[in-house]
Amino acid sequence: MTAADVEAFLETHPSGRLVTVGPDGRPDATLLPVIVSGTTVIAHFARANDHWRRIAPGSPGLLVVAGADAYVSPGWYASKQEHGRVVPTWNYSEVQLRGSVTVHDDPDWVLDVVTRLTERHESTRERPWAVTDAPPAYVRGQLRAIVGVELDLEHAHGIAGKAKLSQNRSDADRRGVVAGLRAAGDPTAYRVADEMERALDG
Repeated sequence: MTAADVEAFLETHPSGRLVTVGPDGRPDATLLPVIVSGTTVIAHFARANDHWRRIAPGSPGLLVVAGADAYVSPGWYASKQEHGRVVPTWNYSEVQLRGSVTVHDDPDWVLDVVTRLTERHESTRERPWAVTDAPPAYVRGQLRAIVGVELDLEHAHGIAGKAKLSQNRSDADRRGVVAGLRAAGDPTAYRVADEMERALDG
């Protein structure tokens, strides 16, 4: 993926799975709604989720933002009829973000995250809901149930995107995969077909 591809991907995929390793060496993973801004990712945990308590300040973290993925049958390739030298595979796209993790158990910090996340997801609605629509005392009570988290990408390997969309196949094979995915009748497979078509036409 190019830098522009990664930026567009993150704009249309607003959640990711944060993976960290606790002091006992056991990995933890939690799916979080996120905002990626420059070299920073912000999100929040439910306080009841023990994951955040196991994160040492500045410890390394990996956020995986996954796109649609689907099985690819070798029967969809045009080249199957030519020589038969084809095997199954799996198409997918994802962006991985690596950095140091900091937990923010601070109501004001968390309020900013919640406000920004809400604005992101409500902005396109006809009548967007805002955090300020709820009574302030109620909001303060809800904030006590969550904890903020920040992933700093600046001093790490940062951001890397990968899209495996049958780029190694001929255009005829790729179009056969698109047709096969669309015929599968699965919404996720249909999304992979859309991504493949954009790559073919791009």
